[in-house]
Amino acid sequence: MTFDVATIRKDFPVLHRLVNDKPLVYLDSANTSQKPQVVIDALSTFMETGYAPINRSAYQLAAEATDAFEATRSALATFINAPKANEVVFTKNATEALNLVIMSWGRANLKAGDAVLLTHMEHHANIVPWHMLVAERGIQLRWVPLTSDGQLDLTNLDELLKDVKAFSFTSMSNVLGTINPVQRLCVAAHKAGAIAIVDACQSVPHQPTDVQAWGADFAVFSSHKMCGPSGVGVLWGRESLLEAMPPYLGGGNMIADVRLDGFTTAEVPAKFEAGTPAIAEIVALKSAVKYLTDLGMNNIRQHEIELSTYVLNTLTSRFGDDITIHGPTNPELRGATFSFAFRGIHPHDLSQVLDQTNVCVRAGHHCAKPLMRILGANATVRASFYLYNTTQEADALADALDSASDIF
Repeated sequence: MTFDVATIRKDFPVLHRLVNDKPLVYLDSANTSQKPQVVIDALSTFMETGYAPINRSAYQLAAEATDAFEATRSALATFINAPKANEVVFTKNATEALNLVIMSWGRANLKAGDAVLLTHMEHHANIVPWHMLVAERGIQLRWVPLTSDGQLDLTNLDELLKDVKAFSFTSMSNVLGTINPVQRLCVAAHKAGAIAIVDACQSVPHQPTDVQAWGADFAVFSSHKMCGPSGVGVLWGRESLLEAMPPYLGGGNMIADVRLDGFTTAEVPAKFEAGTPAIAEIVALKSAVKYLTDLGMNNIRQHEIELSTYVLNTLTSRFGDDITIHGPTNPELRGATFSFAFRGIHPHDLSQVLDQTNVCVRAGHHCAKPLMRILGANATVRASFYLYNTTQEADALADALDSASDIF
């Protein structure tokens, strides 16, 4: 499959939709991506002809469903270059995956006074569970600050990591678009004797991922941001760490035996997959993985670098000091996610005006309130581009911003 955006757009039915006789300009992929027809078909076909419970029944339909389910696990392991497929654990979303690691590993390994290092650009999902452990265990949180252009300030990283037990950080900011040096951060964490936990939600859909090259201990991401169905999170963890961790949820499928006086867990990954999962959605995720693989993750990254260059040049040349775009100005250092302030117009008002021309952006704190406070903003407008977006849609965004100026 060659990377031709016009052809790719034909794969996404919603992009053909007209609202009030105008085309849809979808610029909210950092929130959730649109779905190609092959994923929609995979979900529908499995529901129509293959749906059955997994792991618990011996008849053919159930065996086929189990095989299809496990095929997605294997495909994901290949996609992120995990050493073993059984290191891939399914959750209901990436937030649950982070909570699983933080609560299971954290409760087993952290005590009062232990330190954990986070960064100022983290999503709430990588902050709130740690605060819960602060309240529960009395651990301490430290923070990596930011530079003026929205990158991690690593000047004092070794000092911040001293005696730290875990370094938990995002691979790419969902607000600033900043791409962090994951491998360097993992090496620094291990040198200090800490584990490295990577929130990879924003990077996995947009560029090649190699957890072994990263040197990470855990990584989490979500299906719905990478052209797959919603309701599926993915946790990858080193087998030795997963085996040593206590279960996070208890119930069906995660047990080897249950007695009146206790229980024993199943082996990893079933140990962390209690209850009936999102079977159909996980089966369909395999089609999303294949779709992205066929396009080529390097090609997707190159497309987004070119888009980012165009967006930055277009918005800054057209609006100058009237627009403040947060994050790095070098497209090589960022993803195609742009949070900005525009001419003093409230972000929510601005997003509603843009919606009148079918330009779909998000306005709010983007589940990153600590970062918003650092930026000196209650909210921003965020336009996020993906593999199906074009320079013409960047122009549509600029035109819509001009229209908003006329109204306000």
